[in-house]
Amino acid sequence: MSMQEYIDEAESALLHTYNRYQMVLDHGEGVYLYDMDGKKYLDFVSGIAVFALGYHNKEYDDALKGQIDKVIHTSNYYYNVPAIEAAKKLKKASRMDRVFFTNSGAEAIEGAIKAARKYAYLKDGSTDHEIIAMNHSFHGRTMGALAVTGNPKYREAFEPLIGNIKFADLNDFDSVLAQVTDKTCAILMETVQGEGGLYPATEEFLTKVRALCDEKDILLILDEIQCGMGRTGYMYAWQRYDIKPDIMTTAKALGCGVPVGAFLLTEKVGQHSLTSGDHGTTYGGNPLACAAVDKVLELFEKEQIVEHVRKVSPYLEERLQELVEKYDCIQCRRGAGLMQGLVFDRPVGPIINKALEKGLMLINAGTDIIRFVPPLIITKEHIDDMMKILDESIGACL
Repeated sequence: MSMQEYIDEAESALLHTYNRYQMVLDHGEGVYLYDMDGKKYLDFVSGIAVFALGYHNKEYDDALKGQIDKVIHTSNYYYNVPAIEAAKKLKKASRMDRVFFTNSGAEAIEGAIKAARKYAYLKDGSTDHEIIAMNHSFHGRTMGALAVTGNPKYREAFEPLIGNIKFADLNDFDSVLAQVTDKTCAILMETVQGEGGLYPATEEFLTKVRALCDEKDILLILDEIQCGMGRTGYMYAWQRYDIKPDIMTTAKALGCGVPVGAFLLTEKVGQHSLTSGDHGTTYGGNPLACAAVDKVLELFEKEQIVEHVRKVSPYLEERLQELVEKYDCIQCRRGAGLMQGLVFDRPVGPIINKALEKGLMLINAGTDIIRFVPPLIITKEHIDDMMKILDESIGACL
């Protein structure tokens, strides 16, 4: 079948919830992807911040192949070595104490919400506790994750969602304080907002929220699903300021392509929240997924991925800033590490489409922001190649 025939087949078979680009990807190598016709694309999407190690890292591939030859799934009625090894490494990388493996980032958010509510329930036996989330946030598509997603367009068609959710503004402590009551059990935010526009939480804001949570025994939940796993130049973005959450979520690059996420808790929360029978998942933490996590964390340390991000990300910021200064239609650059955005005064779809024609893969964050979340192994040369195509694409769309 031709590439177009596969696209036509997909349109007749798959539920149309995605407006896909008209291409069928076939294989990848390093920071490049290839479609069925052999066209090569420089990938600055990495599966939406997933393929941190690039495509076909041999050690990663071999680890998965080796686990497939042993056992793929056993259920959580039994221990398995990959889950134990992965949890040990993840605890070290995250500086957290307890791990629950999930199948996705959205499931990690669901678990975090349940843990926070159970923690509060055990304190007073009440079931009317409130969670404060942030406007413009994005936490996933499941019903609980939607409830704490601070963008009405994602929520409206699916209401009523879980109740007792309030919203404040990221980096506006007074707006958070205004929502706090004696029923507040958790404050939830992305350490760096992704879909909401590449906004990092400031040190001042995080410090004040952490102090508020300590004062009132409110749990701080940090969503590190997109901004974690080294993307900001720290294994987890909160580590830049050493402002530790009570619960943290992680996914995306955690498995570098294998669907896996996790929520992590401090020992205090772990010992006073979810217990046997409160939460579970058939596939979560299975040997194949955890073999991926185990190898990813090993390679991050071995190949000094976080250190590499710190070295190369200032160059990406510098080159993107050149475009801000060159084009009046670009309002600003913002982000952290290899999670950057260019904010335009117009829709960016035509620019992204033109770049794709020229062999560069980019994605948006909202209608007016181009988001840059490449594999963490990119070099200055890759950034230069990206910039050449992006510059040409912007110029062609003016």
